[in-house]
Amino acid sequence: MEPLALKEIKNAADLVYGFMNPTPQYAWPLLEKAVGAQIWVKHENHTPIGAFKVRGGITLANWLRSEFPEIRGVVSATRGNHGQSIARAAKGFGLDARILVPLGNSADKNAAMKAFGAELIEFGSDFDEARLEAERMSREEDLFLVPPFHRELVRGVATYGLELFSELPDLDTVYVPIGCGSGICGLIAVRDALGLDTKIVGVVAENAPAVKLSYEGGKATATNTANTFADGIAVRVTVPEALEIYSGGADRIVSVSDTEMAAAVRLYYSTTHNLAEGAGAASLAALFKERESARNKKIAVVLSGGNIDAKWFTKIILGGVPDPL
Repeated sequence: MEPLALKEIKNAADLVYGFMNPTPQYAWPLLEKAVGAQIWVKHENHTPIGAFKVRGGITLANWLRSEFPEIRGVVSATRGNHGQSIARAAKGFGLDARILVPLGNSADKNAAMKAFGAELIEFGSDFDEARLEAERMSREEDLFLVPPFHRELVRGVATYGLELFSELPDLDTVYVPIGCGSGICGLIAVRDALGLDTKIVGVVAENAPAVKLSYEGGKATATNTANTFADGIAVRVTVPEALEIYSGGADRIVSVSDTEMAAAVRLYYSTTHNLAEGAGAASLAALFKERESARNKKIAVVLSGGNIDAKWFTKIILGGVPDPL
C-alpha cells in the first residue's frame, strides 16, 4: 500500500466529520495512579458504533460510490465492529449490506449490525471461515467484497490518529491492538506524515498470535486457532499488506493473556467508568504488563471499542474470564 499523505488523511477527516464527531483523549488520574505512568486514553468507544471501525466504513463507502456507481450492495465478514461500520456506512450511502459472522458470534454485536440495516448471516466456526463465504457470495451475487483491510479503510481510521497526535504530539509511546491491521496502520501513517518520533506498540492476544509470529518471523503466518474472548483481535490469518506496514512502523508487538485483558476491562471500569471490550482493553493490558518501563513517560492507549456482551462483562466484573467462542 502506498503511504498516505497528510492531505489525504485531512481530507478523510473532513468527510468523516460529516457523519460523526471527533472522539476525546482524556487523562484519568485514578488510572494513572494504578499504572504509575502518565496515560492518555483515546476513546474510540465514544463513536456512533462504539468502536474505531466506523471511520473506515465512511471513507470506503464514499470511495465505492465514486469509483463503482453501478454497485448495488456490499458483503463482508466480521466479528462485529467492522460489520457495524459497513452496515451504517452502506445505509448512509444508499447501498445494501450483507454481513457474515461466525456461528455463536456476540449476540449484542449481531443485534447492533441488524439495527444498522445489515442482512446478517451466520456461517462457519470463526472469522476466517466466514470471510471465505463472503468471498464466494461476492463472486456469485455481484456484491462488492469489503475486505478487512483496504487503503480506504486505513485512510478513514487514520483520522483517530490525526486527532490524537494533533493534541498530543509529544507522546513517547502509543499502545494499539492489532486484528487485521487497519488501526495500527492508520496510526503509523499519521505519525509518519507528521514526522513524529512516537513509538507505536502493537498488542495481540496470546491465544491468537498470528500477527506476532508474522512480525517476528518476517512473513505472513497463519495459526490453526484464535481462542480468545477478545473477538476484535481473534484472527488466524495475517493480512500481508498490513504486515508490510507495521513490520517497519511498529516498535514491537506485545502479547497479553485473556486474564490480563479481563483485568484491564475491570481497571477501565473502576478508574474511568468506561466499558471496554476485550480488544479494546488489550492496549491497557499491555501497558500494565510493561508499566515499570513506562514510568516517567507520556503514554497513550487506544480504547478501540466498548462493545462487550452483558454476560461477558458480568463475568469479568465478578472476577472471572469469559470463555472464547
